Amino acid sequence: MRPLIGISCCVKAFGANAMPNHAASDHYIRVVLGPIGGVPVLIPAAGEAVVAELLPRLDGILLTGSRSNVQPLLYQGPPHLEGTPEDAERDATTLPLIRAALAAGVPLLAICRGFQELNVALGGTLDQRIQDLPGRMDHSTPVDQVLPKVRTGKAHAVRVAEDGTLARFWSGLDWSPAAVPVNSLHNQGVCRAAPRLLPEAWAPDGTVEAARVQGTDAFAFGVQWHPEYDWKTDALSRRLFEVFGAAAADRALRRENAAEAVQLPAVAAE
Repeated sequence: MRPLIGISCCVKAFGANAMPNHAASDHYIRVVLGPIGGVPVLIPAAGEAVVAELLPRLDGILLTGSRSNVQPLLYQGPPHLEGTPEDAERDATTLPLIRAALAAGVPLLAICRGFQELNVALGGTLDQRIQDLPGRMDHSTPVDQVLPKVRTGKAHAVRVAEDGTLARFWSGLDWSPAAVPVNSLHNQGVCRAAPRLLPEAWAPDGTVEAARVQGTDAFAFGVQWHPEYDWKTDALSRRLFEVFGAAAADRALRRENAAEAVQLPAVAAE
């Protein structure tokens, strides 16, 4: 039985009448069907009640990237600049989803906005518009480049903790902890890391690029870049999804075994 992987959705306007739709990029569907080896299950941005119903049936959670940003009121930050996209419905779903998944030991992989959600859900704060802060790089999508190239191209290198879990994931592959090239398509990032979030990778300007959640035996990791765009050509991206997929497959097996144990008929005493 392949693991069921929940994929967080955004609320986006589609069509001439801007009808709201619950949506996730095809890249996340393909990566679940590919190196993760699971069955994608879209989680609508419909609030905490959906989380309570869906989570017990899932074997992993994939928190997606998005153009929208986490609402500042959720981490006591200053208001966004006018025109900054937000998604209150997604926030109302993903933040309780994260806390419930960690409490239940459901494997979780957070990407870009999902990584920022992970930090906020656990009590951390965010920097807004990193490119406007003194001494920081522009991590956002360049306006003068075509999108496919930006998605798969490497924008800068990150330094990876040599004794961390990310380094362990990549054991046996050809890479250097001092400089791992990644893509970059974000404006916001981790400011104060949540108490349970342990940073494991940093951009040259100090921006946290990856972190693991402490205090859980389950896979619980986040990255600020987008490995879903280049897993077919980048071994490090692919390995990250494979490790997550293995954790989800293990949970699926345990769920299946537990269900079979409950259904076994009682053996009559002789």
